[in-house]
Amino acid sequence: MPCHPARARQLLAAGRARVTKLTPFVIRLIDRTVAESSVQPIEVTLDPGSRTTGIALSRQDGADRHVLALFHLQHRGLAVRDAMTSRSAFRRRRRSANLRYRAPRFDNRTRPAGWLQPSLESRIGNAMTWVQRLATFAPVTSIAGERVRFDMQILQNPEISGVEYQQGTLAGYEVREYLLEKWHHACAYCGVTGVPLQIEHIHPKARGGSNAVSNLAIACDDCNKGKGARDVRDFLANDPKRLAAILAQAKRPLNDAAAVNVTRFALFDRLRDSGLPVTAWSGGRTKWNRTRLGLPKDHALDAACVGDVGEVFDWNRPVLVIKAMGRGAYQRTRLTAFGFPRGYLMRTKQVHGFATGDIVRAVVPKGKKIGTYTGRVAVRASGSFNIQSAGTVVQGISWKHCRVLQRADGYGYAQVTSATRVKGQAHSSST
Repeated sequence: MPCHPARARQLLAAGRARVTKLTPFVIRLIDRTVAESSVQPIEVTLDPGSRTTGIALSRQDGADRHVLALFHLQHRGLAVRDAMTSRSAFRRRRRSANLRYRAPRFDNRTRPAGWLQPSLESRIGNAMTWVQRLATFAPVTSIAGERVRFDMQILQNPEISGVEYQQGTLAGYEVREYLLEKWHHACAYCGVTGVPLQIEHIHPKARGGSNAVSNLAIACDDCNKGKGARDVRDFLANDPKRLAAILAQAKRPLNDAAAVNVTRFALFDRLRDSGLPVTAWSGGRTKWNRTRLGLPKDHALDAACVGDVGEVFDWNRPVLVIKAMGRGAYQRTRLTAFGFPRGYLMRTKQVHGFATGDIVRAVVPKGKKIGTYTGRVAVRASGSFNIQSAGTVVQGISWKHCRVLQRADGYGYAQVTSATRVKGQAHSSST
């Protein structure tokens, strides 16, 4: 059962517990059995996203939730997509270059029911991995998640025909939420945050502009009134850099919304296979809970607000950012911008017992890099390692000064405080 950090220190000092995992910090009692322990209901709640999934671990007290831990799970779907595209290009080149002739084969590739692209499968795999880990670390009794659904037709054309379809509340909610996420909860023209934001037409309707989402932006009241019925090119004629950024952002494709739509059912099917009770809730319920409780916009706090929630306590706590890093590659060389090989990589993943991704502590007693460094290590065949910690990289640390704290598990970790993650993400409303 999760406890307060002070209680954990007491248990470790008394020899009643052992450290099981460093990040997230998990201890295990050694002086009692499961039958002798007293636990309370714990629920894992998820806010699935295309690039980041919010996860909250909460203790249930009726309809109230006491937050125990918050997580930001950052996916690597884009990296997987790029890797698959590159591999496809290499394969195509091998088949069409000046190589021996290969007779065409019949198409014997079959895809099982429920098959997803590797970039989408990685998102589901990451979420499932951490749900299972949290269920191992704590006595989880239930799972709740937000089953997000983006109406692609309404996002493309809010004026879709059909009276009931056109006048439903879901259409307006989805367009507003999509625009807030697309423009990062900030005014598109001046970048201000923390003020009420309004939906604005980039090419004004008075001049023939449409209600398509590619022609919509969000703006503060001053910018909206200042722009008026002018075209954005006239309004930002003196700021060509911001104008180019707005035009590029306006045409951004709906890849993220499509990824969430495709994976939403597959994720909940996998969660049900875990054997725990699973409930699905709408995004509208999550936003209503968050607005009613006055919580800032954040992936992890969205997860804490999923479902039937009365009050949320202890939400203002640090968030553990978990970034999917992968487990290495089979590629034995790097390529230049023109596709030519540049150097060769090691054939072994370990150097002097260390592997890239291990969390290590290095104590350098003397020299220019004297000090103590803790972070994720990148190994080199020469034995001179790089250590990444808190956004900085320290290069040229000898393996002799390093000690492994936690073996690589395919993820990188960083902890951010509530003030850091909420900065620039103040709750904004759209009218």
